[in-house]
Amino acid sequence: MQLVHAPVLLDAVCRESARFREVLAGCDPAARVPACPDWDAADLLWHLAEVQWFWAHVVRTRPAEPAASLAHPERPASYDELLAAFDDHSAALVGALAAADPDETAWHWSADRTVGASYRRQAHEALVHRLDAEQTSGPVTPLDPALAADGVHEALTVMYGGAHPDFASAGGLVAVELTDTGDTLLVEPGLIVAGEHAGPHLVLREEAAEAAPRAVLRGTAGDVDAWLWHRLGDEAVVREGDPALLETLGAALSPALD
Repeated sequence: MQLVHAPVLLDAVCRESARFREVLAGCDPAARVPACPDWDAADLLWHLAEVQWFWAHVVRTRPAEPAASLAHPERPASYDELLAAFDDHSAALVGALAAADPDETAWHWSADRTVGASYRRQAHEALVHRLDAEQTSGPVTPLDPALAADGVHEALTVMYGGAHPDFASAGGLVAVELTDTGDTLLVEPGLIVAGEHAGPHLVLREEAAEAAPRAVLRGTAGDVDAWLWHRLGDEAVVREGDPALLETLGAALSPALD
């Protein structure tokens, strides 16, 4: 599949952050966030503001790892002040990313220790939380198919999966079919059988894998991306094929993502 390049990801950070802010500016600060019921709209606003503040710092101070003693900004008291803080921190993130080469070394919690990892992760962070804001406030607008398809790939390879020496396959492949972009990703569910990360896991396999898929997960790129992030219910996607394999996949995808 065609992954999204850095300039498009940076545009997405700007666009999705602006839509997030627009939606929450007219929202009741006490409105509950459906996908994160412990949060209200004010909590959601501060969450993305603080996330963008942190990654602006990481990119600005690359390649150093952020210090454990790093003091995060104090949360403002009023909703108007929260909006103003979001404006500042979001602008700082966009400026830091725009001033950096995506191939430069920078700290990241994933295996990709480049600025490009922050381009990608922050585009999808803003996209998913824009969806949270819309689900909190009212009408939901579509997710861009190409960006959402990249988000599906990121979810399956970074957020929920990835190569691991202690991975044991469940013995089959699931085809993740994105009906609007034409992409198909082959996922192998299973378990990490040792170590601190033992438990359900999955690995993305090459599209030319020899074995035929035993199950299918199907939907538009936006719906699959939102479903993987637990922002839509099971009715958003079609699941067909081997029930045991789909159950193993579901176990690997069960942890909530904020």
